[in-house]
Amino acid sequence: MQGLWALTGRAEELAVVQGSLQRAGGPCGIVLSGAAGVGKTRLAQEAVATAEARGARTYWLPATACSQEIPLGAFAAVLGDLEGDPFSVFRRAADVLAEPGRHTGVVVGVDDAHLLDNLSAALLLQLVSQRRVTTLLTMRSGEPAPDALAAIWKEGHLERLEIQPLCASETGDLLERVLDGPVDARSARALFALTRGNPLYLRHVVHGELQSSRLARSDGVWRWQGGFEASPELVDLVGRSLSSVSGPARDVLDLLAVGGVLDVDLLATIVEVRALEAAEASGVVVVDQTADGLCAQLGHPMYGEVRRGRIGQVRARRLRGAVVNAMSQRPAEGPGQLLRRAVLCLDSDLPGNPDLFTAAADVALHLFDFPLGQRLARAAVNGGGGPEALLRLGYAQGFGNRAVEAYDTLVAARAQAQTDLDQVRASVASAGHVFFMLGQPDEARSMIADAERALRSPASRAMFDPLKAVFEVCLGRPRHAVELASRAIRADELPPQTVVFSLWGLVGGLGMLGRADEIEEYGERAWTVGATSYDSSLPRLGIVYFELVGLRLAGYVKEAERLVHARLAEIDAGLHQPALMGQGLAAEAALARGYVRTSIDGLTRACSGLAGADTSGWAFHTGVALTIAHAIAGDTAAAAEDARRVELVRHPGHVWVEPDVLLSRAWLAAVEGALSAAIEIAHEAARWAAVHDDVAHQMFALATAVRFGDRDVAGVLSQLAPRVAGPRAPAAARHAAALAGDDGEGLLQASRDFEQMGDLLSAADAAAQAAGAYQRRGRPGARLSAATRAARLQVVCQGAQTPALKAAVRPLPLTDREREVVTLAAHALSNREIADRLVVSVRTVEGHLYRASAKLGTSSRAGFVEVLDLH
Repeated sequence: MQGLWALTGRAEELAVVQGSLQRAGGPCGIVLSGAAGVGKTRLAQEAVATAEARGARTYWLPATACSQEIPLGAFAAVLGDLEGDPFSVFRRAADVLAEPGRHTGVVVGVDDAHLLDNLSAALLLQLVSQRRVTTLLTMRSGEPAPDALAAIWKEGHLERLEIQPLCASETGDLLERVLDGPVDARSARALFALTRGNPLYLRHVVHGELQSSRLARSDGVWRWQGGFEASPELVDLVGRSLSSVSGPARDVLDLLAVGGVLDVDLLATIVEVRALEAAEASGVVVVDQTADGLCAQLGHPMYGEVRRGRIGQVRARRLRGAVVNAMSQRPAEGPGQLLRRAVLCLDSDLPGNPDLFTAAADVALHLFDFPLGQRLARAAVNGGGGPEALLRLGYAQGFGNRAVEAYDTLVAARAQAQTDLDQVRASVASAGHVFFMLGQPDEARSMIADAERALRSPASRAMFDPLKAVFEVCLGRPRHAVELASRAIRADELPPQTVVFSLWGLVGGLGMLGRADEIEEYGERAWTVGATSYDSSLPRLGIVYFELVGLRLAGYVKEAERLVHARLAEIDAGLHQPALMGQGLAAEAALARGYVRTSIDGLTRACSGLAGADTSGWAFHTGVALTIAHAIAGDTAAAAEDARRVELVRHPGHVWVEPDVLLSRAWLAAVEGALSAAIEIAHEAARWAAVHDDVAHQMFALATAVRFGDRDVAGVLSQLAPRVAGPRAPAAARHAAALAGDDGEGLLQASRDFEQMGDLLSAADAAAQAAGAYQRRGRPGARLSAATRAARLQVVCQGAQTPALKAAVRPLPLTDREREVVTLAAHALSNREIADRLVVSVRTVEGHLYRASAKLGTSSRAGFVEVLDLH
């Protein structure tokens, strides 16, 4: 185990317990009850230890089934051998336990008090009722207890507190404490679902999964692969809870173990009602009223894990078949019921049903469950499901990180296609896979061209236009993408995937062309239509990403954040890759707002999970965002490592990301102190964008250069402003003009403009630049006000360390060039390296260092580190 199993998520309960042990009037002590493993003992031990630290004499007495057979057996270790008649023994025992000695009082803790013998229970009742000791008892809920013990809380001598399992967030916190590091959100949810927040079960699961390496750290983040196998210790522990169930009631238990939640009416067609009643009475099976009637399920997921391991394959297959047959008799079923029936049928003693498996594969893929989609589609193919089954199998394999197998499957689907429509669908799937998953954009475009030539119908050939529009967007040709998509979307009776691809081209292309104010309608339609087909459900997240980028560039930053969170709230992306995509989207939205640390946390987790598991391009652009976030946070080492990794996962089909790649390098150069280089790289990004008609990125790159201190782009930005919809372009133009004119008031207004649109980091930089302008003009009061505003925004931005903010926090009597040279020298660059970086002579560098040294009173590089606070 990596760390200690700290008491987590029990602050309120611990406060209640400790308060009960110190109460001046009323009951003194408390009874903690709850299910096995819920944490009663750990909580009680903590409270007793605290009482001992306060000076009380404490006893910790565990009751057991063995001690239950011996009078006062639980107290034997404390009392020793007490001889004499029972009444004398009882009295002396009470005296021994109640004697405080030199201590401030006595606290008696009894674990599993329901296992006490009758005499021990009577002794406790006397001690409590006479208030001779403070008592803390733990009991398992639902277990019979001696009458004297029950009287302790029934007669009001002690309060009773029911301890609940940990909630999902508390379970996640405990995991991160124990494992001493961040835990992937999907893994934390899965472990919570398996253990239901039971700390004892969680401890056994984590221990076993660590030993099997299914729970392992990857790039600093803990991930669980699933495939849980209960350890013998856990099987024994859980088995005790199931030992009371036997006979026909055990059949109910086993049916629920293999079938999951089942409605009572369906179960009653397989087993007798009396068996259902007995299973419910045991507490192992829970029956709840739902909108569809009474439903039965196991009292804890771990019960199913243990029973499935004990049932045996033949019996399990027979039971699944019985459930499937019962389900088949139901008059109607929704997608969820259809999926469950198909999954049960897969592993039952019934013959395969390719139509059922194909339909169920659609449901699984719509839910982003690609491993399950593969199983179902493979079963459909093996049962003779034809090209439809092959298309689904190829799709599932592609997103299941089995790209080569997926290509072979999709080629087989094309070979079996009978109609033009089938040929188009199979060709689109194949080309899309080659473009994104195999990273071969030229080959994908050639495949489309070949497929078009093989079709005689113009209408059939036109069905390739939506995918071509997506390709054009990704290849950085937004104008052509919009032309293709606009033409395609006007056709009648388009399949859902065709509609979604057309809208993808429109959303992405319009955003780059500076027309983000037009994308809302298209994005909304894509989200709605994409939900109706298995092969367009996941691409919706790609469209959300382009919406986020378009809105961010335009300055609709708050709207972008709201959109991302609203979209993610509507889907269940709990499975691995889609969850990571969603996490990356949310983190990039946070970065756009300026929440640097929040974005780093989310992007780090997303990049860690996508590494080695994604070939479609998400790892690439998410890594670019992480590079920028780390640079803005001032972590140059992490940013440099991110930049290196980005090149390893660079996707040849995502050419449009190039401006952001260049800006990530610009940010890295800027925080290293090379502002001239940073400005030049930002200009390179703008030039690239201009060549590719990406006017939105062109404007954004130049706006970034202004944040680095570029005073020469006001004219260009003023020309671009009318061409880019949204509040950012005019704000950026005003920002550039104010910086060029060293206009403090203008820079403050720009700061307010950026804050209004939701870009808090740009607002902080503009305020910081205003502070510098006021200082140069000899206005200390105005400088302080602007610097205070910048500092406030820096806090909101979670400690961002941009060049502008660092200059405002530590104003120095240096020119911009002198500060740049001194900063590079403080980063241990030699004079020759500084000269090469800034494209000047070594003598020029020496001159700047000489003048800066005179102003700062130090000439050593160590001294520069101190002055700039670069520790």
